Amino acid sequence: MTRTDTPPAWDERTQLTTFLAYVRDTARAKCEGVSPEDARKAPLPGSPLMTLCGLISHLRWVEYYWFQVVFLGEEDEGPWTDEDPDREMRIAVDIPLTELLQQYEEQAARYRELVAAHDLDATAKRPIRDGLQVDLRWILLHLTEETARHNGHLDILRELADGQTGD
Repeated sequence: MTRTDTPPAWDERTQLTTFLAYVRDTARAKCEGVSPEDARKAPLPGSPLMTLCGLISHLRWVEYYWFQVVFLGEEDEGPWTDEDPDREMRIAVDIPLTELLQQYEEQAARYRELVAAHDLDATAKRPIRDGLQVDLRWILLHLTEETARHNGHLDILRELADGQTGD
């Protein structure tokens, strides 16, 4: 995977979707070739849910939440509960990483179509926690930030698991 500079002539939509695609691809690349055992390891004593499987599951469900629940206004059918708000990370260790990555990619393809079909100024159906109505542009920026931050975690977990480092 090679990072390319974003030409200033690209329109805003292309820049936003290109960077989100890049950080998604980076998350998947961090997991390439890892053993099933290493994908489930939680090597940080203070973070028992921090596994490669857990983070990929989290990224998948975070996108679900922002696109389907907040933007489209659908019912929240995520795996989390009030008693277990990080359940998407907890249950992920029982799902093969290859399956989690496939779900993440298939979902990303659906969301690429959703984004292409809506104006960046389109307002989300549900307000966020502070009561503000965000637009699709904000959601794309937020998901890029969220995924990029977790790519750093994936980097650390991968190096601790098997010594592999990357870009």
